[in-house]
Amino acid sequence: MFGSDKAAPFRGWLSSALPRLAAWRGQLIQRWRHFRYRDLHREVVLPKPGALGDGEWRSCIGRVGERLAARYLRREGMKILYRNFRAPGGGEVDLVCRENMVLVFVEVKTRTSQAYGRPAEAVSRDKQRLIIRGAIEWLRLLGFPEIAFRFDIVEVTLVRGKAPNLNLIQGAFRMPGDYRY
Repeated sequence: MFGSDKAAPFRGWLSSALPRLAAWRGQLIQRWRHFRYRDLHREVVLPKPGALGDGEWRSCIGRVGERLAARYLRREGMKILYRNFRAPGGGEVDLVCRENMVLVFVEVKTRTSQAYGRPAEAVSRDKQRLIIRGAIEWLRLLGFPEIAFRFDIVEVTLVRGKAPNLNLIQGAFRMPGDYRY
């Protein structure tokens, strides 16, 4: 019987271990997903406002917000293509993403309170023009493909002692008619 006496104990152990291994693998994957997105669910530790200069403080808050927004968008199914794109002729885009066959240019606005209004209200017409110039430059580098694109805003509110609040506004603004690409 070709070594059936030696293989029998191994087959019994293997058949009983496979379901346990599959369950363990599932738990491991679930824990990894939780670990990857854990910053979205727990409070963010921020430096005290007096510990840094005003410019450094704002820069730190902005970097934290962009990192959280990138993780949030990834969790929502978008692929992050580029962060902090700066066009040579002026223009900037915080995150360039792809969602299925749509190119998404994302502006991230981070606030530590809503005392001065929602973060998206800070995206003025001038800021929109700056983002549009960055998007046009990105499209120029791609050779002006026939591809759908949109402009989104991610609002990030960081309150000390609380989990961050993220809000995605899809299609927040459009390219004006006087722009041609």
